[in-house]
Amino acid sequence: MTDPSKKFLADLINNMSPSGYEAPVAKVWKAEAEKFASKVWTDTHGNSHAIVNPGGSPVVMLAGHYDEISFIISHIDDDGFLWFQPMGGWDPQIAQGQRVQILTKKGVLRGVIGKMAIHMQSPEQRKQLVELKDLFIDIGAKDKADAETMVEIGDPAVIAYGFEEMANGIAVGRAFDDRAGAYVVLEAGRLLTEQNPNAEIHVVATVQEEIGLRGARTAAFGINPDIGIAVDVTFATDHPNMAEGTKRKSLIELGKGPVLTRGPNINAKLFELMVETAKEENIPIQINATPGGTGTDANAIQINRSGVSTALIGIPLRYMHSPCELISLQDLEACALLIAKTVEKITPETNFVPF
Repeated sequence: MTDPSKKFLADLINNMSPSGYEAPVAKVWKAEAEKFASKVWTDTHGNSHAIVNPGGSPVVMLAGHYDEISFIISHIDDDGFLWFQPMGGWDPQIAQGQRVQILTKKGVLRGVIGKMAIHMQSPEQRKQLVELKDLFIDIGAKDKADAETMVEIGDPAVIAYGFEEMANGIAVGRAFDDRAGAYVVLEAGRLLTEQNPNAEIHVVATVQEEIGLRGARTAAFGINPDIGIAVDVTFATDHPNMAEGTKRKSLIELGKGPVLTRGPNINAKLFELMVETAKEENIPIQINATPGGTGTDANAIQINRSGVSTALIGIPLRYMHSPCELISLQDLEACALLIAKTVEKITPETNFVPF
């Protein structure tokens, strides 16, 4: 991965993008897109778009969501402590004791998620799992009036973890789910500007996936694509405690390449085209079977209007929905290359009618 690309990825991870409040990351993504795309804009819902090869045919949509799981402030008590509700799927055991960043009108406010110290808990309390409703955010306020000068009801918060590179091309940070996907689709779009595609490519960073695949639904309706390729993270099962899961799902490993999904959510001919392309380009791939909707933007894209020929590329990821999600930078590059090489093959005559 080049240094500029790595900086772009780090900037995505180091900025905030709670569902419905994605503006900080949208600014980063659009600034990068403007370096090569023919047109860049944000729609009414908040999805960011970049077009490559306008006027081409057919219309291809590449989608990766850039919202992240987060919290929303729902109450300020008399002592100035903030109570919150989750936006997206949280493990309450991860949230406790974390530092947070709160996105306010005045800027980013620091806080911590507090709970009773273990020393003060009864033996019964120590055995109980903490629920999110019992956690609160401490911003150091003197009282409610003081807190209200800093924060408002409805302000979102995220865990305060950024991008770091580890050994062997592994990177760690919060919200690789799915800013890694938003990164990959834009990198694929950049690669396609250096190729000779027939298609008109709409690269989209979608909003509000974590609360119901909402941005992909509105973006796909507006674009009305013929073909859609979604990129999201998928569970790497190559670490301790995941062996039981591999009896029902494939072994997915970091650094072993993109994960192509097969199942009802995926157009069979588009899947085969991606497999064929991977073989021709010597891109390692992994296969995962999903028996229904995938719970990703691919689900929303496929059932848009009268239907879209859809594929899903997964980025192997460890420790999903935690502050320390791990990905392989090599996998990101391979995902972008596979998408670009696949799209380059698609012509107006390419038939994706499944049977």
